[in-house]
Amino acid sequence: MAALVALVAGAPALFGQAAPGQAAPGQTPSGQAASTSGPTGPSPYDVVRGWHKPFAEPGFAFGGNSGVFAESPNRIFVAQRGETRLPSPLPPEFAGYAGSLGINVLSATERRVWKNCLYTLDSNGKVKERWTQWDKLCEGADGPGPHRVRISPYDPEHRVWVINETFHQIYVFSNDGTKLLKTFGEKNVPGKDGTHFAKPQDVAFLPDGRVLVADGLDNHRVMILDRDGKYLSEFGGYGKGPGQFQGVHAVAVGPRGLIFALDRTGGRINVFKTTSDPAKVDFVETWDGFRTIPLDIIVNAESIWVTVLGPLRFIKLDYKGNQLYTWKVPPELPDGYLEVHTFSVDSSGNLYGGDNQYGRTQKFVPKPGADPALLIGPPWVAR
Repeated sequence: MAALVALVAGAPALFGQAAPGQAAPGQTPSGQAASTSGPTGPSPYDVVRGWHKPFAEPGFAFGGNSGVFAESPNRIFVAQRGETRLPSPLPPEFAGYAGSLGINVLSATERRVWKNCLYTLDSNGKVKERWTQWDKLCEGADGPGPHRVRISPYDPEHRVWVINETFHQIYVFSNDGTKLLKTFGEKNVPGKDGTHFAKPQDVAFLPDGRVLVADGLDNHRVMILDRDGKYLSEFGGYGKGPGQFQGVHAVAVGPRGLIFALDRTGGRINVFKTTSDPAKVDFVETWDGFRTIPLDIIVNAESIWVTVLGPLRFIKLDYKGNQLYTWKVPPELPDGYLEVHTFSVDSSGNLYGGDNQYGRTQKFVPKPGADPALLIGPPWVAR
């Protein structure tokens, strides 16, 4: 059984420079030293060392794990930005993932091959399903490709949504992966109308079946689709003002009709609220204070959790935007991260974090006696 180890600083890492557009550990995007707000303490989790078991053919390793979604404790979806071609001969320090060799899989695009872009893992980190029949949806991309994988808690069919940033498309698969049920957007055709996207980043689901699309890095908007995927309206727009964005990197929903959208370059969260009109939302407020790039978000009944770069950390907030607790994620290997690009929590309280730069997913389990108030719960669902 893999050993459990606390997420603390370890041996010096062999990682390279931050990828373009990313902040280096401990810095803002401008290169200045960053700091945190609110109480900071130790991680309430242990890492299951070596949990993510390699399964690629010899000569290859995981690519950027940009999307992770825990459907259950024994079925964890991973959307991967292809695989990484390893050097030959293989150095002896290889530990099953490219980051252990100092390869940043986000920036080392010359090593990227479009294999195993979507797969599932069991509770022990072993591959269960490889949806290789859909690798063709990523082939030929000159950019990062898949960005998120999500499943609506309100969908009785548990369809799987995958966002392809590079091709400006969103795919909806049957839960078993045998069918591509819907494709939104036009391949390689960015646009600003109701049927096109421009580097979409995420989706979220309202209890009545409407879908929110974070569209995204170029359009700086959140689109509202009806339960059949038809365009209703949008909100946001480019800028630094209230309710505006400099890139919408993630979106999530919470109780009382609240919507939380991460302003990637703006380093903040914009909060909105649904109204009686399905095509309209009201702006509520903006939560500043992150200073650097927010990455992903999970909304719980009483709190909100986000991952943020520079320094890389998990932050707990209340519903007024106050930062209640922060725990930092060190870069040192064998258990560190360069980027918790995505995170998910299963029904047993296990936490999974996808590293888009070291190239792997790690599993976290609550430490014995951990304060329940410091643990991240599964995403809020209307009952």
